[in-house]
Amino acid sequence: LSLKFGDIGNLKGLVIRFLLTTSYYQLSVQNWFSLHRLQLLYNHSIQATFNATRIYAPASYSYHCEHVSSLQRYDALLIPSSANDLSKLWEVTFTDFQIQGFNIQEGHFAYAKDCASFFSPAILMGLVMSLILLLVLAYALHMLIHLKSLDRHYECKASPAYFAQMKDNDMGDEKEPLRSSGNESYELRNQQFCKIYI
Repeated sequence: LSLKFGDIGNLKGLVIRFLLTTSYYQLSVQNWFSLHRLQLLYNHSIQATFNATRIYAPASYSYHCEHVSSLQRYDALLIPSSANDLSKLWEVTFTDFQIQGFNIQEGHFAYAKDCASFFSPAILMGLVMSLILLLVLAYALHMLIHLKSLDRHYECKASPAYFAQMKDNDMGDEKEPLRSSGNESYELRNQQFCKIYI
């Protein structure tokens, strides 16, 4: 697949050539196409060659990517073919790149397979945070399940009435005179004791 731009400045006959291959994969039971190589031609000779990586899609689909570039900041899907040629002097970047080499119908792209990974940094960070929160929740539930019961059962019983033998100075606190009939009588205060079962 060739894009011919003609003469641009000092570049005579600039052409960008995409070399596409197609293969049949038994696992997916269909043909897939891949961009094998990209070449830059001007002055009627090949000036730079880039090997393409991870640019593939089913043959009935198209391939789409926000950036296809030789720069590291765009994930470098285009790699210079060798260290000795002029490819390292070039920086190639395609923005909103979409390509389809086979099964083109009515001049329109088919459904696009996007290059965006399912595990982008944002999605990966969200999964890690969800895992941390899940571990904290599991630990809290574990602690609640294994928490010992702190229920206390109180059983209070009244002691039988008795006269405590006290000194005279303490008797004033326990005695409450009843002056109803003129005779001196005393009210017995009932003492209670409690047992606590834990």
